[in-house]
Amino acid sequence: MTLAIVDLGYGNVGSIAVGFQRLGAETRLTADPAEIATAERVVLPGVGAAGYAMARIEALGLRATLTGLDRPLLGICLGMQLLFEASEEDDVGCLGLIPGQVRRLEAVPGRPVPHMGWSRLDVSDADLGLRTGDYVYFAHSYACDDGPASVATTRYGRNIPAAVRRGTVLGAQFHPERSSDAGARFLKAFLSC
Repeated sequence: MTLAIVDLGYGNVGSIAVGFQRLGAETRLTADPAEIATAERVVLPGVGAAGYAMARIEALGLRATLTGLDRPLLGICLGMQLLFEASEEDDVGCLGLIPGQVRRLEAVPGRPVPHMGWSRLDVSDADLGLRTGDYVYFAHSYACDDGPASVATTRYGRNIPAAVRRGTVLGAQFHPERSSDAGARFLKAFLSC
């Protein structure tokens, strides 16, 4: 199986590659549209800002490739947010593969922003290797609104989609590569979908 990790020139690509390699997958870090288009699985990573990430996607000529994929695509953290229609962060249009908006988390006493650390999941789609009660690791200041694509949520002031699914498009707001057994099960499920 070919697994392409989209190289936007920044982000958590190393730890994502290691997470998949632990499961026996061979990964390729690439920004080549043809290589991404022919890979059996594609991962859109993310650590950073939505505006910069979308500018990199446009500069590298990857928008049409990513929105035209007919094979499994997984967005991780910011990569998941980019799957939605738009983000308040930098007021930017995103890929539009999943309906909805990304909004800034609201800080209140006892709930700082960014949301960093382990949070418990409520899971509605067991096919993704996650279970209600699993704890996974988050590091983010923006989150998508809960909606029909949500298959796992966590509570951080509001229900936050921790994982989404729409056809062959999946997203994880949490970092599966840093989320112990639950994260490994999620990555393994992605390899099998």
